[in-house]
Amino acid sequence: MDELLLRRLTPRVIGILVRRGADFAAAEDAVQDALVEALRTWPADPPRDAQGWLVTVAWRRFLDAIRADSARRRREDLVESEPAPGPATAVDDTLRLYFLCAHPSLTPSSAVALTLRAVGGLTTRQIARAYLVPEATMAQRISRAKRTVAGVGLSPAGAEPDAPGRPDRAGDVATVLRVLYLVFNEGYSGDVDLAAEAIRLTRQLAASIDHPEVAGLLSLMLLHHARRATRTKPDGSLVPLAEQDRGRWDTTLIAEGVQILQAALARDRLGEFQAQAAIAALHADAQRAEETDWVQIVEWYDELARLTDSPVVRLNRAVAVGEADGPHAGLAALAELDATTRDSSAKAHPLPRREAVAAYLHERAGDLATAARLYAEAAHRAPNLAERTHLTHQAARLNARLRP
Repeated sequence: MDELLLRRLTPRVIGILVRRGADFAAAEDAVQDALVEALRTWPADPPRDAQGWLVTVAWRRFLDAIRADSARRRREDLVESEPAPGPATAVDDTLRLYFLCAHPSLTPSSAVALTLRAVGGLTTRQIARAYLVPEATMAQRISRAKRTVAGVGLSPAGAEPDAPGRPDRAGDVATVLRVLYLVFNEGYSGDVDLAAEAIRLTRQLAASIDHPEVAGLLSLMLLHHARRATRTKPDGSLVPLAEQDRGRWDTTLIAEGVQILQAALARDRLGEFQAQAAIAALHADAQRAEETDWVQIVEWYDELARLTDSPVVRLNRAVAVGEADGPHAGLAALAELDATTRDSSAKAHPLPRREAVAAYLHERAGDLATAARLYAEAAHRAPNLAERTHLTHQAARLNARLRP
């Protein structure tokens, strides 16, 4: 049984049912039923035409649901129009489903769950395990998402997907990319490697749409994924970038990511994912941490800040400035960021990892007491156990040096 084949065919079959008249929610349910039947019967009797088989079985499941519905008599024309079994149409609606699952009315978590199920072909149980929530909770989340987009039509083939989202339309490219990046950043959990799944879905999207930011996101994912094996120790503790074993980085993924990025940048339509990928490429290009071209990285952070005006980007820029021009310059950049956030709504929402960055810069400047205190504060606010443990160890290391 080729589970990857089923995942790849899932969005195509859903799209075919939608074009035949099924609403999205009903089509998705029917396809899930067909997938279950495929898992049961294919090992003993594999079909010659996998997609055609799925379309036929899913359409019959949909018609069965129609017959059982109270509105059966109003939909008898759908029953009579059942197509004969045979090869399915070559039209692929996968691209349309990406945008439908990124509808602007959906919350990020709902868009992620719906994308993984409708486009990724994952089961509700797999998604629930990946996100460490009960299966019933994930099923409710997916059901609400399907109800939200039930009346939304897919953009016609050839339509410009970058058009601003409207309540009656699917999302835009930027929303789709944010959803895929959310999936990628979950990494590995449960029995599904979400980082690998995000790369697969982004490759599929890149093959369907010619857009430099799609290429930028794919490049960014590949460059980050290339370092994955070196980011943690066997006990799960974090390994900072400067301390990672660069000899274990996946040079094949790095080369592919750089090649994709160069082609995207050559089109002169810079976007935030291309800028992030350029920063990741500069890190990947350095054979040793001390050979990193921090001056160029600062320049790319300047570009990224102009594109996003994000406090998180400016926080990362402060680190880069500290590496390029010394820790005191980095602290000055951090102070400038603090002054900016005090005058904005960000004051009510402390900037994640701000204390960790300040601690690092103070340590490099020789102020170990301040650095130790800030590492401890950062550990208290850390979003996960691995980061909390790492920051606590940093504070303990400096406190040990400060003891007489």
